[in-house]
Formats: sequence, C-alpha cells, structure tokens
Amino acid sequence: MPSAASQHRQSFNELRGAPPSPRSQRQPSLSQLAVQELIDNPPSRNAPDPRFAGRDWRTVKIQELTSPEDLKFVETDTPVETATNLLISSGAPVLLIRNGPDTPVIGTFDYRDLNAYLLIVIGLAQPDEDHIADFAELAQKAREGKAIPLRSIKDWGKKEPLTFLPGNSDLVRAIDTFGKGLHRIVATDTAGNVTGLLSQTRLIRFLWEHGRHFPVIEQLHSQYLRDLKIGSNSVIAINGDKPLADALTLLLNEGVSSLAVLDNSSNVVGNISVVDVKLLTTSSSLPLLRNTCIHFVSYILSNRGMENGKDSFPVFHVTPMNTLAHIVAKLVATRSHRLWVTEPISPSSSGPPTPSLNTATLVPTSSHSSSLSAGSGQHHAVPPPALAADPGNVADASPKTPFIAPSGPSISANSMPGARISGRLVGVVSLTDILILFARAGGLDAVDPHEIRARRRRSSSSSARPSIDLGVRPRPSIDLQRKPSGGG
Repeated sequence: MPSAASQHRQSFNELRGAPPSPRSQRQPSLSQLAVQELIDNPPSRNAPDPRFAGRDWRTVKIQELTSPEDLKFVETDTPVETATNLLISSGAPVLLIRNGPDTPVIGTFDYRDLNAYLLIVIGLAQPDEDHIADFAELAQKAREGKAIPLRSIKDWGKKEPLTFLPGNSDLVRAIDTFGKGLHRIVATDTAGNVTGLLSQTRLIRFLWEHGRHFPVIEQLHSQYLRDLKIGSNSVIAINGDKPLADALTLLLNEGVSSLAVLDNSSNVVGNISVVDVKLLTTSSSLPLLRNTCIHFVSYILSNRGMENGKDSFPVFHVTPMNTLAHIVAKLVATRSHRLWVTEPISPSSSGPPTPSLNTATLVPTSSHSSSLSAGSGQHHAVPPPALAADPGNVADASPKTPFIAPSGPSISANSMPGARISGRLVGVVSLTDILILFARAGGLDAVDPHEIRARRRRSSSSSARPSIDLGVRPRPSIDLQRKPSGGG
C-alpha cells in the first residue's frame, strides 16, 4: 500500500521551490524488551521446497530462482520522473532499459541512479570538468519543469556493468559473478531474450530457505561470526548530526548501498540506504535534506510504521557472537546488502573480541568531501533559489555550498538509545562476504572480498559522476574452478 506521500508525488523541479514543512514525526514506541526480542529472534525460514531435496546446491540453475513476472521495463525516452514513479510503485529493485518494446536490454535504472539524479536537481552534485555544462543544462530543464528522458543522462560516467548469463547457468557461475562485486545478473534464454533477474539478495534468500537441503551450507549456519572471520573493520559511516545531504553525497561518491549512522560515541543509531531516497522525491521532502541524518532515520521509521500499520525500530546490526543463521535471517528480513557489526551490549552476550573486527576504521572520504565542504560549490550546477546562501547557518567561515536551517524539530544523535540497543560499531558484513564463504565451503575458488572493496573504492575515486550504464553487453564471467570437495 503506497504511503500518503507517494499518492501526491510531484515533479522533481518542485524540489527547488519552498515547500511546506514535512509531516510531523512520531517516535517508535517499542519497549526495550520488545526491541531486544526482535533483535534476538529474527524471522524464521519457510518450509524448504522438496524440488531441491538431495541436490547439490551448485547444480541449481539460475532460471529456477527467477521469473519473467519480476521484470519491469522502461525505454530510453521514458522521463526520469516516470521511471522513478514505476521504480517506487512496483517495488522492483531495478528497472531494465530498452530502446523500445521487444528490443534488447541496454541498461538499468535503480535507486543509486535516483540518488545521483536528485543530487543534480537540487544542485549538490559535483561534476568533473567535462560535464559541468551537462549538469547546468539539466538543472535548467528541471527549473523549467521540462521532462528529462533517461537517454539524456546515459553518458554520465560508469557504474556496475550490466551482466548477462544464460538462465541455464548454475549457481556456481552466479556466485562467480557476484564474487567480483556485482549485485545482479540478467538471465537470458537460448535466443538471448531476457527471462529474469537474479540479485545477491534473492540468492541469499534461496540458500537460507532451502539450506536444510544443502549440508555444506547448513553446517555454516550454526557457526559464529567471530569464528568465520568474514566481514571488514573498514566501514563508511556518518555522524547522525551531519546533514542528510552529506549522507546522500557519501552514498554516491563511495559507491555503497548504505551507511551506518552513529552517535558521538560511535554507537550505531540508524541506517540510511539508497532505497530510502524514495522518501525524498516529493515537493514536501526538501526540508529533510536540510535536516540531520538522525532526523531522517526517525522519518524513515515513522513512514515505515504508517505503511505497515505498526511501529518500527532499526535492526541493521549484529555482533561477533551472533550465528551466521541469525545474520542471514536478518539480511533476508531487512532486504539489506550489509549489516553493521557492533560490540556485544551486555556481559551475557559478550565474548572475546573478534581479531579482525575489534575496532572499526572509518574510511577516509576527504577525496569525496561533504556536499557542504569547502569549495564544493565551484563545480556544480547553479543552486536553486531555495538553497540560497544564509551565512547565519554556516558552521565556520570557509566557503560552503549554501545550507538552510532545518525545518521542523531536530533530533540529536546522542539522544537515541544506540549504546543500549546496538552498541559501538566495529565492522561490517555483507552479502558478498557470505556468498564467497559459501563458495569456498563448496570447494570453489573465490575472490578476496577485501580486494572487491578496494576495487570499488578505486573506481569511486576515479569517477564520482552519476551514471546509467548503457554500454555493450559484457562477455559472461568465467566459472570458478572447483576444488576436490564434497557436494552439499
């Protein structure tokens, strides 16, 4: 059921006007006991499908996990606003772009693209020298309320390549592809027609729900994160008192799907993902961009509660003493790509520190400075009147992109119960980490996930431009080599 806000969605150019204040916020009312119960007991698995009984998970075909009904298409001349409405209303994680009906898929439009576009429309994106004129032209069109087709933004840099695999490929080949840091695969039939879409999330859900048929995977579920030695202590996070615009810029520039929101003691108090950008596409949402990250976290929870008919509380963290089953169940339930690893919050749940996760290292992001950092106004489209400079709202005397005082009550990150409920951030564990773990347990060679993270950051550093990749189809990825091993 769409929220009231989505029923009154207005054009992107209206974000440049002075909108009314957002709806009043309501705070989560779950008791601490209820919250802890939810954290300790994530949703259980569905009954396993007998079709997979006795099979080696490595031989399951991609087409057994996908369906044509999940595909949503747009065309290169589809306006960005129309594509955005379809992305949000359909619930699909991505839209496939074609030149026209019955033509090949040549690109994708997802929430990362929406975030990039939003930052350009409101004047906070920072193009390189080759794209300054393009950004200025698009900003002008947005001010005039003109429709902007997807084809107009197809050349803004590069992102995750569009990857095709035959639907009759096995899951070994899928994990090989995901192990390279990719997040989705387009499945095709023998004639090259698109038949489905397989994401990391869907594959993890499948292996979770049917793991009892696959002994090699099932035995991993009972092991503790501390003992599995997966994840990383190199974390990209943001203080909850920073402006939301900083978080959106960080998501774009660092190429990550979500950020941990911290208080001043590095306790996790929330989570902001690229999917949450859908709450910023109405004319009433501009004040949120000028408010803090923790204010937006509160807004997310309030909005989720109104959509689901109940209060919500963030459960995006785990501890080194949680089992893999607990972690995977939480990833599946939240549809997240990553979970934040925190220190155990009580002596009863604590244990020896994990050697690889005893301290979180916040990744330096000086090369992708805050959208409100010094000098950032030199290379972005002309800011809208609503973002006109107000010296009284600038924290220091250095030149900054204009920032208006928050509209509505501001919530301090330190007022959130992060220390009691989540604990101090010490690391992150992702879907890619877990898929590579499963691959190795099945006797397959796999890429080091730390190298994947390093490669992603190198790519982000070389080009922070928003993009929709409409390039040629890449060659299929190569199968992982199998080591002598039992099935499962």
